[in-house]
Amino acid sequence: MKTETKTCANCKIDFIIELDVFAFYEKMQVPPPTWCPDCRSQRRMSWRNERILYKRKCNAPGHSEEIISNYGPHIKSPIYDQKYWWKDEWDGTDVGRDYDFSKPFFVQFKDLLDSAPLPNLSNIQTVGAEYCNYTYQGKNCYLAFAADMNEDSAYLSHSMQNKNSFDLLGSSGNESCYEGVYIHNCNRCAYTYFSNECMDSKLLYNCQNCTDCFACVNLKNAKHHILNKKYSKEEYERKIQEYASGERDKLEKLKNEFWELVIQYPKRFAHIIHSTNVTGDLIVNAKNCKECFDSEGPLEDSTYVTYGVTDIKDVHDAYAIGVFIEQAYEIVSTGDHAQNIIACVMLWSGASCKYSYACRSSSNILGCVALNSKEHCILNKQYSKEEYEELIPKIRKHMDEMPYIDKKGKVYKYGEFFPAELSPFAYNESIAGEYFPLTKEKTKEQGLEWKDQTKKEHQPTKKAKDLPNNIQDANDDILKEIIECEHKEECNEQCTGAFKIIKSELEFYRVLNIPLPRICSNCRHYARLKYRNPFKLHHRKCQCAGTQSENKTYKNQTSHFHDENHCPNEFKTTYTPDREEIVYCEQCYQNETA
Repeated sequence: MKTETKTCANCKIDFIIELDVFAFYEKMQVPPPTWCPDCRSQRRMSWRNERILYKRKCNAPGHSEEIISNYGPHIKSPIYDQKYWWKDEWDGTDVGRDYDFSKPFFVQFKDLLDSAPLPNLSNIQTVGAEYCNYTYQGKNCYLAFAADMNEDSAYLSHSMQNKNSFDLLGSSGNESCYEGVYIHNCNRCAYTYFSNECMDSKLLYNCQNCTDCFACVNLKNAKHHILNKKYSKEEYERKIQEYASGERDKLEKLKNEFWELVIQYPKRFAHIIHSTNVTGDLIVNAKNCKECFDSEGPLEDSTYVTYGVTDIKDVHDAYAIGVFIEQAYEIVSTGDHAQNIIACVMLWSGASCKYSYACRSSSNILGCVALNSKEHCILNKQYSKEEYEELIPKIRKHMDEMPYIDKKGKVYKYGEFFPAELSPFAYNESIAGEYFPLTKEKTKEQGLEWKDQTKKEHQPTKKAKDLPNNIQDANDDILKEIIECEHKEECNEQCTGAFKIIKSELEFYRVLNIPLPRICSNCRHYARLKYRNPFKLHHRKCQCAGTQSENKTYKNQTSHFHDENHCPNEFKTTYTPDREEIVYCEQCYQNETA
C-alpha cells in the first residue's frame, strides 16, 4: 500500500493518507477516510457541547425537578438527572428496536437517540459543582468544563488538580492562580502563559521556576525581574508597588508593554516534552504520534488525537479521550478501559463498540444509546451471540449500499463518523464553534443548526464601564449586581450578555490585587483560546540566522551548534509562516533559555 492523496469530500482540498495509517484501517476493517483531517475534527467536535448550559425539567420516572443540563429544553431525548442515570433502576433495552433494512442506518440511529435517556451532565463524583460539565472529582467548583480534580475554583477549561484558581485553560497543579494559559505547578500567579513552577508573579510568558517576577519572557530560575531586568529585592519591592497597584488602566498599559516584549523573543516551535518521533503541540510523554495536540501520555502510535490523557495506544482521530484506551477510530469523550472502538461518543469502558452514544461497560454493540453492561445489542435490542454476528456484516453492507445523504448531498457510508446535522447540539453550542468558528450565515449554508440566544431572565443592573477602576474600591455590594458584558452578545463567542461576580471570586481578586473583569466568562474563555495556536501544522525552517534572528529583532545570548551560520533545522509547527513571531527549533530555543 502506498501513500495516497485524496480530495476531501467536504471542503474539496487535497490531503494525504500515510502508509503506516493504512495498516490501522485494515486492522480495524474500515475504509480510508473521505474527509480531510480538519473536516473530520470539526465533524467530531460538533457532537460535544462543553460550555452551554440550560435549565430544564428532569424526565426521570417520578422526577419533575428543574436541573442544569447541556441539553436544551428543545432536545427530544428524555434527560435524566445524572445521579439517577448512573443507577441500575432503568434499562436502555426498553427502547430497543429491530433493524430496518429499508432505511439508512443513520436515520434509524437518530430515531433511537431521540428516544433513549441521556444524562443531564457529564459530571462524575463531584461535590458542589452543579454548574460544571465533563468534570471528574471536582469540589466546590463553578463553570468548570472538561476539568478534573479541581477544588474551590471557577471558569476552568481542560484543567486539572487546581486549587483556589480562576480563569485557567489547559493548566494543572496550580494554586491561587488567575488568567493562566497552559501553566503548571504555579502559585499566586496571574496573567501567566506557557510557564511552569512559578510563584508570586504576574505577566509571564514561557518562564520556568521564577519567583517575584513581573512582565518577563523566556526566563528560567529567575527572581526579582521586571520586564526581564534584574533588580535587588529592595528595588523590586519598591517598583512592584507601582506596577501591581490593582488599577485597571495602569494594568492595561503594562499588558501592552508586556506583549510588545513577548514578540521580541524567540518562541519554541512546539511544546513537545519527553517524546520521540512526534509532531503536534503541547504533548508530554508520547512516541510515534503524528498531529496530536494537548495530550499527556503515555500516548503511542496514534494520529490526530486532541486532548488525550493517560495510556492511549493505537488511536486515530479522537477528541477528549483516555484512561486506558487502545485501537480506536473516530471517537469523542471516550475511554476508561476501552478497546476496539469505532465512531462512538461518550463511551465509558467497553470493547468492540461501534456507532454508539452514552454507553458504559458494554461490548459488541452497534448503533446503541444509553446502554449499561450489555452485550450483543443493535439499536438497543438484545440478540444472542450467534444472531449478532450474523447481522453485523449485513448491516455493514447495508450502510454501504444505502448510505445516508445529508442536506448538502454528502454521502455517509460505513466508516464515516456521525453526520454533524444529526448532533443533538447546534453548531454554535458545540466546541466545533470554538475551534472552527463560523458565522450564523455560514453555519446555515453548511446545512447545520444555529441556536440563537434565549431571552435573559434578568437584565443587567450595572454596565462594565461603571465598575471600580481599582479592586480595592469594590465593596460587597458588587455581588448583588448583574454586570453587562462589554461584548453585549455582539461577538461570536457564546457571549452570555451579562454575568455576576461570586463571593469567592471577589475575595480572590482582592488578595491578588486584580481588577474586576468586564466581559463574561465565555468571552474570557475565547480570549484565552487565542493565545494557543490552531490544531494545524506548517512545515517551516528555524529562524535562527546565526548570531541573531532572521528579522534581526532578537540577538542571541549564547553561541549555537551552527555557529554564525543559519540553523539548518526544519520542523512542523502551529505557527503559520506569515506570523510575526520568531520561531526557533528546540536546540536554538533551549540555548536561549538555559
